[in-house]
Amino acid sequence: MRYNFDQIIERAGTDCLKWDGREAVFGRQEILPLWVADMDFAAPPAVVAALQKRASHPVYGYPLRTPAVDQAISGWLKKRHGWTVEADWLLLTNGVVPALNLAVLAFTEPGDSVIIQPPVYRPFFKAVENNKRELLLNGLKEENGRYTIDFEQLARMVDDRTKMLIFCSPHNPVGRVWTREELTKLGQFCLEHRILLVSDEIHSDLVYKGYTHIPLASLTPELAKNTITCIAPSKTFNVPGLATAVTIIPDQERRERFRRIMEATGVGAGNLFGLCALQAAYDEGEEWLEALLDYLRGNLETVMEFVAERLPGIKVIKPEGTFLVWLDFRGLGLTPEQLSAFLINEAKVGLNDGRGFGPGGDGFQRMNIACPRAVLKEALIRIEQAVSRRI
Repeated sequence: MRYNFDQIIERAGTDCLKWDGREAVFGRQEILPLWVADMDFAAPPAVVAALQKRASHPVYGYPLRTPAVDQAISGWLKKRHGWTVEADWLLLTNGVVPALNLAVLAFTEPGDSVIIQPPVYRPFFKAVENNKRELLLNGLKEENGRYTIDFEQLARMVDDRTKMLIFCSPHNPVGRVWTREELTKLGQFCLEHRILLVSDEIHSDLVYKGYTHIPLASLTPELAKNTITCIAPSKTFNVPGLATAVTIIPDQERRERFRRIMEATGVGAGNLFGLCALQAAYDEGEEWLEALLDYLRGNLETVMEFVAERLPGIKVIKPEGTFLVWLDFRGLGLTPEQLSAFLINEAKVGLNDGRGFGPGGDGFQRMNIACPRAVLKEALIRIEQAVSRRI
């Protein structure tokens, strides 16, 4: 079956954040948006069909989580990542971000410290700070356009108040797909220091050829017990608006503790259409995903070739996974404030400002390449023309 990812689907007027929120976010309506991490592609036909079938029934009552849902999740993880999980390990929340906050509430106390590794997804900061925990920043090291974990700094910063590390795998925004060696080293460090790992693996299915995502909890039984893994079909199959995610907790005591926090906060009630989409995606979406990955590879090559040939002041941090590209604009000689204004007001392109990802983000912007190639090329041309006008 062929899928037309070149099709331009009009999203303006559908109350979507990416397009209908342009003026509120960027101050201009004519912005070409390549920012928030959803795709401009239609969801897989199997998902659309399943949702349409369920919507045709006029009663939308409380949903039941069936064994078929659990089988779809466990089957997908086994087939795509070689990870065997049990149905009892699976808890459903209305998103990965809520799950991160629930984990902070469940497994740390006010005054405890939590490690994150910037530049990283902004809600990681908020999950710690909004819940009155101390934030520890173990910044990633960048060498020749590739980011690695700074294990030396990590060893210096922990103490007996350090209770958790929130990990991003694959990493948003720098695009790293961590190796088995890196994951093992991090996992062993956390075991030795009694630090719980919370691993956001929402981009785990979006990995380019030559790289392999390894679920951190799949490495050893000891690491499985010390890891909370968060996944969702939302990024993979473009259904983030259906607010359904999976938290995987092999350790029974920790699982029950997490469940009690879910009950106390009222978070975790199933979304009727989210469960429907999840099951259809994991049961029938693999062919579509493979086609998507081929198209995203083409988009990535387009960006890299265009920047190399026509935008010498900009560098691409080549992603190993995700549909997000971390762009280094520091060669343009602009301050972060000037860079943001330049892209919005002169190029009229809406990207994610690197400053929003914390230390290490100054001079960078994140570009979402999950769009028709014609749209991507238009954005690149706008940037090129704006740069040429400044020379």
